[in-house]
Amino acid sequence: MEKKQILIIVCAAIAIIIVVIIFGLIGSKKCKPANLEMWGVYDESEIYNEFINEYKKTAGCQVIITYKKKSFETYEKELVDAFAVDQGPDIWLMHNTWLPDHKEKIKEIPEDLLLLADFEKIFVEVAEHDLVDSNKIYGLPLYVDTLALFYNKNYFNSAGISSPPETWEELIDDLDKLTIKNQWGGIERAGAAIGTAENINRATDILSLLMLQNGTQMVSENKKTSTIDEGVSLKNETYYPGKDAMRFYTDFSNPSKRNYTWNRQMPYSVDAFADGKSAMMFGYAYHIQTINEKAPYLNYGIAPMPQIKDREFDINYANYWAYTVSKKTKAPEEAWKFLLYLTQKEINKRYTQLTGRPTSRRDLIDWQKGDNLNLAVFAGQSLTARSWYQIDPSAIEKIFSDAIESVVLGSANTEKAIETANDQINLLMNP
Repeated sequence: MEKKQILIIVCAAIAIIIVVIIFGLIGSKKCKPANLEMWGVYDESEIYNEFINEYKKTAGCQVIITYKKKSFETYEKELVDAFAVDQGPDIWLMHNTWLPDHKEKIKEIPEDLLLLADFEKIFVEVAEHDLVDSNKIYGLPLYVDTLALFYNKNYFNSAGISSPPETWEELIDDLDKLTIKNQWGGIERAGAAIGTAENINRATDILSLLMLQNGTQMVSENKKTSTIDEGVSLKNETYYPGKDAMRFYTDFSNPSKRNYTWNRQMPYSVDAFADGKSAMMFGYAYHIQTINEKAPYLNYGIAPMPQIKDREFDINYANYWAYTVSKKTKAPEEAWKFLLYLTQKEINKRYTQLTGRPTSRRDLIDWQKGDNLNLAVFAGQSLTARSWYQIDPSAIEKIFSDAIESVVLGSANTEKAIETANDQINLLMNP
């Protein structure tokens, strides 16, 4: 063989080796071997194991994902403690109100994986407000839950009420027919479970919703101060929407008011509804399973949350969780790629079917409204869902709860209760 031919063969071989190396490097950028630990709260491991196994087949390299279900009661503390000693999970679940308090623990999603414009097209609007900061995406929601009205159909039928109330004004009218009091004025059956804090499930969410519906600006534009006690100018008069919302909420537990229907001696709201001691309660989609387990034969319906009469648009309240990625993970891209896989349309559809949760994707809302009557209300409300910036959600929940109880017990009027709550929140925001 001539030297020229040998040279050509050698050059060709070298070229092939270079091409293999280049494509190998490109492939390594697409997928790197990773061992990821994933923490959640409510979902069982069986739900994710199915998706994990499917993802492994499409990942293009070895990706090990281990899901661990944690207890809700201790989850946040366990999470913080684990990160403090560099033993936190790669992927973890955060509540939609947690970003202000935990942003420093998160590795935002790279723009080459998901653009903000695409995020806005995929998910309902509240997700952008809760999970995006300074145009960076910090979480991906698999679902978005909202407050809705649960009502006892038998009680409504017996009272001659043909449909659940659409406005708060209609709800108060219905209380006249649904609330049953004894000869001494004691409540034997509540028309609705609302008005106190300690025996109402998610009382602070209901109060937050009333504030938002009433036009309360919860925090300042720069998110540095609480503004729940501030007034707004309306027809040349100063109106205090936060204080008015507190008054409206606590009037349901005020014996001197027409809409008195609840008190601190009543059972816990979910139990009261399940046991037939309340004709209405306010809850989330996850309460469906609880009610069905407590009262499998209860004839109840679910309706949209009441709104303020003659308002231009509806406002509902969001409460949900989203997955995010730890800033300390060794494989942030692979972690985000798996979460993007979970939020794909067909995968998310299967997830909602397995868990009974309202979808977070805009393009699945109409499907879910037609596919699941129980979830139809929650799916529809997600488009008008809102939340608000909370620097320390657990502390703020206690502040709101204490404010409600102070009014109910008579130790403060609504004005003083809101002013005190506002001062306490400002201490959290400006320690």
